[in-house]
Amino acid sequence: MSDTRPLEEEAYDMSGARLALTLCVTKAREGSEVDLDALERMFQQLGFESTMKRDPTAQQFREEMENFRQAIDARKDFVSCAFVVLMAHGLEGRLKAEDEQMVELEDLYRVLNNKNCRALRAKPKVYIVQACRGEQRDPGETVGGDNTVMVTDKLQTIPTHTDMLYIYSTVEGYLSYRNDRKGSGFIQTLVDVFLERKEPILDLLTEVTRRMAKSEVVQEGEPKKVNPEIQSTLRKRLYLQ
Repeated sequence: MSDTRPLEEEAYDMSGARLALTLCVTKAREGSEVDLDALERMFQQLGFESTMKRDPTAQQFREEMENFRQAIDARKDFVSCAFVVLMAHGLEGRLKAEDEQMVELEDLYRVLNNKNCRALRAKPKVYIVQACRGEQRDPGETVGGDNTVMVTDKLQTIPTHTDMLYIYSTVEGYLSYRNDRKGSGFIQTLVDVFLERKEPILDLLTEVTRRMAKSEVVQEGEPKKVNPEIQSTLRKRLYLQ
């Protein structure tokens, strides 16, 4: 039987340190502690060094990201990847911190890009965002080449924004949902899939989307649908186990 695992150059090297930072606003977000417990269990089982901070202010969101970057760049050992989980109320492109001030997601994202974080250059940076991205609700629906020339020979550099993966709990413009007792369907489903399966992360996220698309959320007596959105500039396959 042939080995279906990719060649070494086709997959990220995950033999080094795996680092995770979770910033979660629990204020007026009942059920978030359930999600934090699930994430902690996931990171522990997948071999991550995990740090969790509760109820950061807007300034603390930015400071914790910068502290995370500095700690990564200061390490002497090999670092394989970094995960950042952001959980709060939100609108498109912004999160509401504990002090009610808004934080621009892009300000947080750029901290770890290939330009700003040397230790993570050409290595995967994964952002998981559990937050609303607008006010729309999805009731669901009944199912019934170009001329651009790219120079690829003798590549000596990589783009600033490669090796990034953004995982949003909902699509742009729509609400995200959370149960007061069970936590969010997004985080709970993601943790289940990441721990159950050993496929590349983009395949895992397809399974997360499939499971969420099958389920319904009841809000104010009306069934609603919700699905995550994935944006990727990964250059290689990313295996967590």
